[in-house]
Amino acid sequence: MATQFELIRQQQKDSWNKISSGWKKWDGMTMDFLKPMGDEIIRVLQPSGGDIVLDIAAGTGEPGLTIAQMLNGGKVYITDIAEKMVEISRENALRRGIDNVEALTCDVSELPFPDNTFDAISCRFGFMFFPDMELAAREMNRVLKPGGRMATSVWNVSEKNFWVTAIMGSINKNIQMPSPVPGAPGMFRCAADGFMTDLLLKTGFKNISETEIYGKLDCGNAEGYWNFMNEVAGPVAAALSNVDNDIKVKIKAEVIHSIDQKYPEGSTMVDSNAFIIYAEK
Repeated sequence: MATQFELIRQQQKDSWNKISSGWKKWDGMTMDFLKPMGDEIIRVLQPSGGDIVLDIAAGTGEPGLTIAQMLNGGKVYITDIAEKMVEISRENALRRGIDNVEALTCDVSELPFPDNTFDAISCRFGFMFFPDMELAAREMNRVLKPGGRMATSVWNVSEKNFWVTAIMGSINKNIQMPSPVPGAPGMFRCAADGFMTDLLLKTGFKNISETEIYGKLDCGNAEGYWNFMNEVAGPVAAALSNVDNDIKVKIKAEVIHSIDQKYPEGSTMVDSNAFIIYAEK
């Protein structure tokens, strides 16, 4: 019988594969949105020279592809649990002429690499979705070389992430959502003060530091925000997939109104906030 973690892992894989076409369609806007967090990960990792780097939960390839371009004789392994996302990362590498990367589908809880392989690990917005975060952190620690660096980003509290709550608030108000299992994957699962530091200390990391980063999701207008979130945000797509059309129309009207109220000038730059956590083995 499959364990709870295995069931969640399969759900995560299916969900990301299902919305991979949306990520491909909106890749430019999504990468612009997430760039401040990726830039900070790169800044603290300082990849260079012949570094061997692992990018976990890389989705369509960032920040691994940017890191690869910074290396001279080094290599980046780009990984994700969803094979369709990995395919997009390969396409992006080919399109950009980046040849010092290898993209492969794998699970963070069972990394297919020997101990002490990597100089650095990046993981942009992966931890919140890992079924067993402690196991994931231990696997990262295992494959890092002694003294190796790891940097990850997680979303801050919901109050600082209107880009999520603008739509999920209306969904939760209009749809009877099942109560989440304690510890289940979720956008703000890692937002509590000290949560990531405690997790990393527990799993063998040291010299841990956190940086708060602000961002903006540039959707153009409220309609653009609605379309983007429907095609890129897994929880949104899942919640609205089997909803009666009248309810969906009502939710959309509420979301458009909420966005227009907060950004009355018509230029929709939706607020986001995240932590970048750096640690060493």
